[in-house]
Amino acid sequence: DDGQAYLYWGNPHLYYIRLNEDMVSYDQGLGVVKVPLTEEAFGLRIAGAKNTFSWAESIDGLASHSIRGGSGKYYWYVSAIDRSTHKKVIGVGVGRRANGPFSDVLGKPLVTEGCDGGNINPTVIYDEAKQPWLTWGSPDLWYAKLGGDMISFDRAAPVPAEKKEWFGRKIGATVNSTEKRCTTYEEGPWLYKRSGLYYLFYPAGGVPEHLAYSTAATAVGPWKYGDTVMEVIGKGGAFTNHPGVADYKGKTYLFYHNGALPGGGGFDRSVCVDELSFRADGSVRRVVPSAGIRDGAGSVNPYEKVEAETIAWESGVETAADSLNGVYVTEIEEGDYIKVRNVDFREGARSFGAWVAAAGPGGEIEIRVDSVGGAKIGICRVKGTGGKWEMVSCKVKRVVGMHDVFFVFAGEGSGLFTFDWWKFKL
Repeated sequence: DDGQAYLYWGNPHLYYIRLNEDMVSYDQGLGVVKVPLTEEAFGLRIAGAKNTFSWAESIDGLASHSIRGGSGKYYWYVSAIDRSTHKKVIGVGVGRRANGPFSDVLGKPLVTEGCDGGNINPTVIYDEAKQPWLTWGSPDLWYAKLGGDMISFDRAAPVPAEKKEWFGRKIGATVNSTEKRCTTYEEGPWLYKRSGLYYLFYPAGGVPEHLAYSTAATAVGPWKYGDTVMEVIGKGGAFTNHPGVADYKGKTYLFYHNGALPGGGGFDRSVCVDELSFRADGSVRRVVPSAGIRDGAGSVNPYEKVEAETIAWESGVETAADSLNGVYVTEIEEGDYIKVRNVDFREGARSFGAWVAAAGPGGEIEIRVDSVGGAKIGICRVKGTGGKWEMVSCKVKRVVGMHDVFFVFAGEGSGLFTFDWWKFKL
């Protein structure tokens, strides 16, 4: 609200800068700030982490490692406090997904030796023979050769001095890999403010991603984990899901994406939108993906110039832009159409005009209401213009009140014409 802009980004870490007034440089005094990915700020990635081990007095979810074993199962190694001894130990859980939930198949700690130091931070590394080794401890480093079942080992021992450099290098390479992300934050942050509270929305929990949020009293934190906003999309979902949140005409909308359209998938995604709502305490209500917004947020005034790219739904057409007209609709062929929702004709229109250009013979704009095959109220013919932009017009049957308008295109060949804007007249 004070005009200060911030830029957030990051995968697997989260960063921000404070932008200068020119918006293309930033505060060098503050520099690039790395946001701590703490449990309080972003929650633990592992599902049911706190309830995995019945023998544990507590766990340190940030000192853990989830990794896939040769069996295809996932194994979670985590620092914990043994309820019976009150000492630091390492537990192991087994599950089907990298972010759990995990089962405590041993019913007791995996490792009890060498855990008296500072940060245990168990980490699995592999040597050239693809043998897994469990490492832990700081400042004294311990290791154990894991068995094929990944939940047993031969013996625990301090890492010999001559091997510390190799182990340190391997551990360091693992810490920033996807296998060592301990909180829900994944990537794609979106900063938003409402009623004095800042919200950071982000893809969370690993692949496939869900959406989550954290809140703070300032734009730079400290952040407090909120909850899931949208669970992993099942049928028609993509392996990623990136959020955007915007206010419009008194409502708030969550933009996200899926792969549900024909030909869609993880790398061919479609933008989706659903309404986002909040509870009285500022928490975000969970959003279930729907078929889209059914009720328009407003209406279109057809008696003012309306850009042709004002589209609720389309089939076949594309958009392009130039310095003269800005964005316009192109790649128009027989049977393509544009749907414009909630056009308020009020007492009724008498004529229609469109700003178009046709390098070839042109085509027609059929103007229909309420459906693509609905009542035809006019046909606007577009003749060849030699590629120059010209105004075309036609009379229309009188229609009153609110209607969806469909511009259905007809003609022979491809690239019938380009379409920049339209307008009805009373």
